[in-house]
Amino acid sequence: MLSVDEALKKILQQVKPTEICERVSIDKAIGLILAEDQYSAIDVPPADNSAMDGYALNTNALSEDENTSLAVSQTITAGDIALPLANNTAARIFTGAEIPEGADAVVMQEQCERNQDKVSVPKLVSPGNNIRRRGQDIKSNSRILSKGRRLQAQDCGLLASIGLTTVPVFRRLRVAILSTGDELVEPGQELKKGQIYNSNRYLLKGLLTQLGWDIDDFGVIGDNLDETKACLEKATTADCIISTGGVSVGEEDYIKQAVTELGDLALWRIALKPGKPLAFGHIKHTPFFGLPGNPVSTFLTFLLFVKPFLTVLQGQHYKPAEMMSYRANFSNKANPKRQEYIRVSINYNEGSVDKFSNQSSGVLSSVVQSDAFAVIPVNTTIAIGDEINIIPFNHFLNRD
Repeated sequence: MLSVDEALKKILQQVKPTEICERVSIDKAIGLILAEDQYSAIDVPPADNSAMDGYALNTNALSEDENTSLAVSQTITAGDIALPLANNTAARIFTGAEIPEGADAVVMQEQCERNQDKVSVPKLVSPGNNIRRRGQDIKSNSRILSKGRRLQAQDCGLLASIGLTTVPVFRRLRVAILSTGDELVEPGQELKKGQIYNSNRYLLKGLLTQLGWDIDDFGVIGDNLDETKACLEKATTADCIISTGGVSVGEEDYIKQAVTELGDLALWRIALKPGKPLAFGHIKHTPFFGLPGNPVSTFLTFLLFVKPFLTVLQGQHYKPAEMMSYRANFSNKANPKRQEYIRVSINYNEGSVDKFSNQSSGVLSSVVQSDAFAVIPVNTTIAIGDEINIIPFNHFLNRD
């Protein structure tokens, strides 16, 4: 069995990031991955402007010992073209308006006293006071966003600030999903003896949707080799295929055989609990993941292996989920062969975690009523009070 780190390294070595890109309007680009570095052709702001409502003046006109009375020579609002400042005068100015030539400071209106066409301003005003300099946000020809960034609302605002209307992005991935097993029944149907509802289908659809990828849903295929192969071949039109179930060693588990007949299987078993029987390979040229059928195993192996793979395939830089150190309120026997991921709830005030009562890989409620996975290395015994590493679920699901 490969270790978790070895398996992930081997999987990521086989990613060929997408090169298919398109231009989209910036108001439709949120969540998409930038396909090229973006540079600004302008300075932002394009000219020195006022950070306050107040009075623009030249500090050389001010007394060092007392307040100075200046004539108000003009009024400048945002969008106006300012006239050069007349000597020994002040200009009434509003936030965002351009600083007139000859002025080197703005005094906020609360510090001034207006009397008809004159204004009294305080002493000791420093040059540059309340002035936002040209290019203080963005310099012309500077790179503002890098290729591979998942665009957020603030990014689109930044693109708009330099006058762009469209942006090049990588096409959103399309992921095919399918479930295997004669025992699976769709929610809403009558549940007969020996059957279970298909939770994995909706778990996977939710994860893929939450992370911003499109879905081709091939539903449920029965425990039949020909049917399995036919469905997998149809699914090769997608960018990646994910199946759940059928990757164990039972006589009715056909995924492994179907993959080896249609393509190649790069790895099969991982030193991981839950989730040992994970398959990765290709159906023809399409990447394929065969996830275990138990829902907790599906959830964990998707987060550990599928999400990183799809992230890189989409053209984005992969960043491992951030681990945090907490104190264990439980004990756990060492597992001599497999790294364990234990579902825990976080006590933020105490800096500790509690173990969910039932760690079976079939108990989906354990990832609903818990906050994180506690990562227990191979052959490591945990005693109450030990410091352990955890990964909150929301760290796994971070889209950046």
